[in-house]
Formats: sequence, C-alpha cells, structure tokens
Amino acid sequence: MLLPDRNTVDRLLRHYRAQERTVLARPCDLSARRRFEDTAYTLCVLMGERSARAAVRAAERYVTGNRAPVRPTLEGLPGA
Repeated sequence: MLLPDRNTVDRLLRHYRAQERTVLARPCDLSARRRFEDTAYTLCVLMGERSARAAVRAAERYVTGNRAPVRPTLEGLPGA
C-alpha cells in the first residue's frame, strides 16, 4: 500500500487545525469555510477515510509515528 509523505500530512494537519480555529471564530465567513472543507476533503483522500473526523485521527496517528494501519485490515476475520 502506498503511504503519503509524512511531512505533507503533518503540514496539511496543521493547516486543517488553523482553518478550524478560523471557522470557529468566524462562522459566517463562507470563503474560510470553503477552504476548511477543501482541506478536510484532501485529508480524507490522503488518509483513505470517508469522514473528516476519521481522516484527522488517522493523520494524527500517522504523523506521530504510530505504525498501526491507517485502515483496518481483514486479517484474522472468518472468510478473509
């Protein structure tokens, strides 16, 4: 499985958190919200997750060096 560059994920995660603070401070700023949603989508694609929350958790685990798989595997399950 190909994994994204750890530095890119780290930079994107920091960018996501900064944009999150901006959106919370200015909830009516549509351009800030759009940028935030674009960053969340990019994290979802990079981390192979469907929700921003799951993508952020996966990115945090990946950046901190936790070698747990980004997506759960089917190993050990009946029929896998």
